[in-house]
Formats: sequence, C-alpha cells, structure tokens
Amino acid sequence: MPRSADTTSPSGLTEAALAHVARQDGLVTRSQLLDSGVSKATIRWRAGRTWLALLPSVYLVTGGPPTHRQREIGALLWGGGRAYLTGSAAARHHGMILPPLATLEMLAPAPARSRGHGFASLRRTTIDDPAVVSVGPLRYASAARAVLDLAHARPGSAARSALLIEAVQRGVTSPEELHAWICRLRTRDAARLLRPLEHAASGAWSVPEVQLLELVATSSILPEPMLNPTLRDEGGRRLLTPDVWFDEVAMAVMVHSHLFHSTGRDWVQTVESDGELTRRGVLVLGITPTGMREDPVGTLRRVEDSHAIAARRPRPGVVATPRPVVRSA
Repeated sequence: MPRSADTTSPSGLTEAALAHVARQDGLVTRSQLLDSGVSKATIRWRAGRTWLALLPSVYLVTGGPPTHRQREIGALLWGGGRAYLTGSAAARHHGMILPPLATLEMLAPAPARSRGHGFASLRRTTIDDPAVVSVGPLRYASAARAVLDLAHARPGSAARSALLIEAVQRGVTSPEELHAWICRLRTRDAARLLRPLEHAASGAWSVPEVQLLELVATSSILPEPMLNPTLRDEGGRRLLTPDVWFDEVAMAVMVHSHLFHSTGRDWVQTVESDGELTRRGVLVLGITPTGMREDPVGTLRRVEDSHAIAARRPRPGVVATPRPVVRSA
C-alpha cells in the first residue's frame, strides 16, 4: 500500500521517491511519486509551487531552471520506458559538434503513438535499433540512426552531405553503418540520403571538395585525382595535405572558402600555407566555391590549363600516399 503523507520528508517526498530523484537528476514522474507513497494531495500542492512541471506528469523537484541534460531526461520520462533520443541530441552524445535544438526528438517502438508537447517530440518507429545506448537515465539512438534522422530533417542536399561528411570524418559512424540504415528506411526517405552518403564515402572533408571532384569528373582531359592524400618530401617530411592531387604531375588544387575558415586570420593562414608546397616544386591552384558555382566552365578550364603546364616541367620528388577510402556497400 502507498505510504501515508506523514512519512514524507520536509520536501514532500518519501525515501522511495527520493531514490528516483537521485537516479534521475532531480526529476520524477507522477506515477513514480504515487508508487512511492506520495499522496495526490501533496503532488497537487507541490506542483507549480516548489516543483517545476517540466512536462505533463514530469516534475523537477530540485529547484532552478532545468539544465540541458535535465531536459533530455525529462523528455525521456515523459516519452516512456522504451523511448530514446535521436537526431541532434543523440548525435551530440556520440561526439558531433552541434548546437542544442529547441525540440528534443525521440523514437519509441510500436505500439507507442506519436505525440508532442512543449520541447519534446516522440515519433513511433517500426525499425528496431539494436544499438540503442543506455547511460544512467539517458537513452539514445545508435550513431548512424541519429545522424541519418538529423540529416533527413535538413533542407537541401548540400546540408545533408555536410552532416554525413562530418560524421564520417569525425569517426562518429562509417559509410557501411549509414548504408545499412538507409537500406532499412522507406524508399522516399532513403532517396534523400543516398547522394549525401556517396559524398561522405568519397573521403571528402567538405562539400566544396565534393563539388570540385564532380567538376573534375566532367573533364575529358584530366585523369582521376587523389583526394586528401598524405604528402611527404624527398626527405620524408610530412607536407600540407592538398584537397585534390594529380599525382602524375605533382599538382595540388586547394579549395579556399571563407565559410570553412571563419576568421580572417584563418583565411590568411590557409592561403599562405599553400606556399609550403610551392617551395617544393608543386604547382598549386587555388579555387573558391563561389567560382565553381558561378563559373564552372571557367573553373574547370583553369584546372585543365594548370595541369597542362605542370606536365611540361620536371616532376618534383614529392611522394603521395592515398588515404584509404571506405566505400558504402
């Protein structure tokens, strides 16, 4: 039987309720309170006074505004025992550098129903995630599922490509894991993600690099280049990594973008660092995403002309080692 109200502490909580609060970072649900012997009268009086109703039937009893972690735990308590975070929140737990979003996205297996309230959104899924991570009161989707859910919600193929590229380059997930999940999605959803997956699997470090590769592929003159190879001089010293490398003629193409070098000093250092390769006889061509977008024909012609010039001079003794590229299945 529930304990009587006089067994509670000055906070209005029984020992059993306090145990829930301790495990859940100061949060507790109405059902947990009732099961722990806290009376309905106490809940009615405390809720909205000394306790913060974070979500329906979910209370923060420790005072103060909720932290981001408490919001996540509160959303999971509201979502039920089988709910787990996905999208941005889950991707952040896997190591992605992302700003917290206003809405916490969650999944729950059928027969749960999709619903939302305040900052919490729960979506029913029929696709099982066997790699859901549980850490204390937190539960979140596998890295591949979280990244794909976040990418699917982003507008535009370039934004989706940028996210998948970052996830692969950071080692958060792999092209194989992403491909396996895409194959489980609805055809319509998968179609939005296949091209971005190809970009991530190419080994590119940014969307502009992908655009450069696609532009070079349209040439009937240029050979297939390497992407981000490791370069060393004749003495074995590690050199600057080029974005695109034509090994036969030791030519580097560097994509210089203010977007990917946010401060003025970053931009200057990026451009000046090209001189390291030039001093070792490498022909370095700098291009910009704006140039590729506004004048792709002219940009390609510059690459082709530079390649022809590089072919007419003796090749310097720079050694390029291709980076291993993990292709999607």
